[in-house]
Amino acid sequence: MHLPALILAAALAAGTGNASTTYDPLRVSDARITSQTFEVKDAKRSRTLPIRVYLPASSAPAPVILFSHGLGGSCNNNPYLGNHWAKRGYLVVFVQHPGSDETIWKSLPPLQRKAAMDHAASAKNYILRTRDIPAVLDTLTRWNDDTTHPLHHRLDLDRIGMSGHSFGALTTQSMAGQKSLRNTSFREPRIDAAVMMSPSPPRAGNPAPAFAGIDIPCLLLTGTHDNSPFGKKDAAERLKVFPHLTLAPAWQVVFDQANHMTFGERDLQGKPPRDPRYHRAILALTTAFWDSTLKADPAAKIWLNGKGAKSVLSPDDRWQSNPAASRKSIPAKAADQAS
Repeated sequence: MHLPALILAAALAAGTGNASTTYDPLRVSDARITSQTFEVKDAKRSRTLPIRVYLPASSAPAPVILFSHGLGGSCNNNPYLGNHWAKRGYLVVFVQHPGSDETIWKSLPPLQRKAAMDHAASAKNYILRTRDIPAVLDTLTRWNDDTTHPLHHRLDLDRIGMSGHSFGALTTQSMAGQKSLRNTSFREPRIDAAVMMSPSPPRAGNPAPAFAGIDIPCLLLTGTHDNSPFGKKDAAERLKVFPHLTLAPAWQVVFDQANHMTFGERDLQGKPPRDPRYHRAILALTTAFWDSTLKADPAAKIWLNGKGAKSVLSPDDRWQSNPAASRKSIPAKAADQAS
């Protein structure tokens, strides 16, 4: 190799190493963020969806992250995610799904709540959720173009990620392209990357064809005690999604001793999670994933695929990625934005 080539190679190597050591997905500015609530009115279905929007400090158009709550939740859940992601420059939209939200249990006596929750975990509500997300995106598009709306020109709708927990993870899987037993797909093409917290395989049938068509980057998070308090999903079931994401660049963390409520702000008794290390790791991993996929940040990809991700995990946590995660970790639209 000639001397100029050696110098160039050394410079590139030094730059790569520097990116991997200085990138920090937990670093946030002191800039003030705000949150606002709105209502999305889907006239075609006579359905109103409450949403909470976390706005970054900058008024420039920002990449968008949607979040779908779990069974019995609301758009006010998980503010630790909304606040951190907004501080990292994302506009975050928490969607509330009537029929499987907090209204199904709040007015009931405690002994009647579980039955109501089990009833709401239905195919009907699943279908409603799959139609809620396109309705929200359609409305956000209109608001972004409306000079009188507070969200005017605040959204970069060419870069959209989606996340969700439990029933919300299932909603996210559907939007990412999971197919039903009847080979039906609800894929939302405007979504570029997906984060599933407590993912689930189909209730019946072979999971392989259900996930074979998903080709957008995915991050899956679960725990060794991730057993659902509703339905029959246990921690072992959660692990049946990742192996079948053969086309999608995919990463997965299995947190040691983490349970189903670890990913939320409170447990079923209304108490904060016992171990704050989980939230720190969740914020770091998800932020690096969004930075890599929605912002096309090469340092974030290095962090995910190198020692960075492992630095926020305990020795007993399991972190893995598939071959596609090394070949391709950003959607074409994000790459275009970065070039």
